[in-house]
Amino acid sequence: MMNFGTVLTAMVTPFDPQGAVDYGKTEILVNHLIHHGTDALVVAGTTGESPTLSKEEKLELLRFVVKIVNKRIPVIAGTGSNNTHESIELTRKAEIIGADGIMLVAPYYNKPSQEGLYQHFKTIAEATNLPVMLYNIPGRTGVNVEPETIIKLSYIDNIVSVKEASGNLEAMTAIIRETDDHFFLYTGDDALTLPTIAIGGTGVVSVASHVIGRELQEMIAAFQTGNVQRAQELHQYVLPIMQTMFIAPNPVPVKEALRLQGINTGSVRLPLVPLNKEQQQIVSQQMDMLQQQSQIG
Repeated sequence: MMNFGTVLTAMVTPFDPQGAVDYGKTEILVNHLIHHGTDALVVAGTTGESPTLSKEEKLELLRFVVKIVNKRIPVIAGTGSNNTHESIELTRKAEIIGADGIMLVAPYYNKPSQEGLYQHFKTIAEATNLPVMLYNIPGRTGVNVEPETIIKLSYIDNIVSVKEASGNLEAMTAIIRETDDHFFLYTGDDALTLPTIAIGGTGVVSVASHVIGRELQEMIAAFQTGNVQRAQELHQYVLPIMQTMFIAPNPVPVKEALRLQGINTGSVRLPLVPLNKEQQQIVSQQMDMLQQQSQIG
């Protein structure tokens, strides 16, 4: 079963000045991420502003990214929604396009029961041959996929991983303990990357990896090879950047951070708005510090 890697990037969607998807900028971004520590890309997830992308835009963006990546790393399509039938349709089209896996966010707003969540994910998984990553983010969806439900879903052959963004390390520990070694748990919270690895998790589906992908890889590798002190130092080093990426709604800060690194991905679509001057200054200061302290003494 496919292991997507350790550091996965939930990729932003680049836009041109008119707000259309910018494919030239997308190619530059994809190559930047591959060369800076990203093991796999998640396309059209929340960080990619999926709520504002039409179905046609999602599929065209996925088609383009699959072509540019050209099998160098896995490409995971965000095909989840709160409509099971529409998620199946999008998933089937993603499979035809050539996605290597899909990510299914918990249904939002309609607040299904745990049995409803189980049946939703099961039904979509059974409609595809692709590996499935579940995505639990109760702060956005209004519903928590309980560990028992995730554990039960892990018995379905092609449900191979979960992006767990509840921030609950106890729940994550239970999932790791009660699922087999072929089921992979990723944190969806950058700041919990090291704690998640420490309890047996696989890695992170990251926003901050747009700008600190190599540092995340180094931190994880240090811990896994027994250099705990180095991992701790790197955690302290990257934590302020991680926190800065969420001073405003995601992905507004990370798009500004990318711009400061010379990777222009444009602005955001309404209802998101650009950073104000104070927020821009905070991001700029953190990026300056990152550049100045590129290596911990």
